Amino acid sequence: MKNILVPVGSSKNAQSHLQYAIDFASEFDAKVYVVQIYNVYTKAGTMIKVDHILERESQSFLDGHVASVDKKGVEVITRVFKGKLIDTLELACKALDIDLIVLEPRTNSIKDEVYLGKTSGKIVKQTQIPALIVPENYSFKPIESILMAVKSAIIKKDNALNPLLSIRSRFNSTLNLLLVKTPFYNEGDFDIDDALKSSVSDTKITENATTFQGLLEHKISFDPGLICVVRRQRGFFTKLWEDNTILKKDFHSSTLPVLVLRGLK
Repeated sequence: MKNILVPVGSSKNAQSHLQYAIDFASEFDAKVYVVQIYNVYTKAGTMIKVDHILERESQSFLDGHVASVDKKGVEVITRVFKGKLIDTLELACKALDIDLIVLEPRTNSIKDEVYLGKTSGKIVKQTQIPALIVPENYSFKPIESILMAVKSAIIKKDNALNPLLSIRSRFNSTLNLLLVKTPFYNEGDFDIDDALKSSVSDTKITENATTFQGLLEHKISFDPGLICVVRRQRGFFTKLWEDNTILKKDFHSSTLPVLVLRGLK
């Protein structure tokens, strides 16, 4: 894991969030790209050109934002991009060879019932980039135990597990696998890939209506420091994120980071 991207919004948690990302990156000797994306919606008859103004203000904001944290020797690079959020973000991640996006759950939502706001939810749902969702005001600490919860262990995409295995290797974490048998279970879903099997310390099978319900039932017994889930093209998490915003009653982790892998199939 060499390149980590941190999208910056306007939340009150932005400073502590960036500090977590830098602390996390320092464990991997990774670079941190701090980015802000803006778009300009022109109005008929408008003659004022605002592109350069927004770009300058965004860059100034990012420079001040980075100056407010302890970089701990990590190379932190700021970038300002213009365009639509998802398209621009994916192009930036490809150009910068990004391994992981570190996200805030809510960038500007003030609703207590919201876990992922529209921006974070949209990034997780609409991109194929692995994401680490860090709770608000959460301080970095070594990850001693990981709980991965999936309804299918089938892995067909190369390198899909790289972020998970990289974290496990760096912290020498215990990796526990929770296989959740939902009403959508298919024969062979619990056939574990060799790469994953060799890294797992304990495997448990449970039967629940959703992956999240399985997590709720067994999280305490595993006592993880990180939860790992999978965003598939079709499935539980995709349904949750149809409207981008995700409510706490449907899925949330207010005390633990959540690693969201891109679809494994």
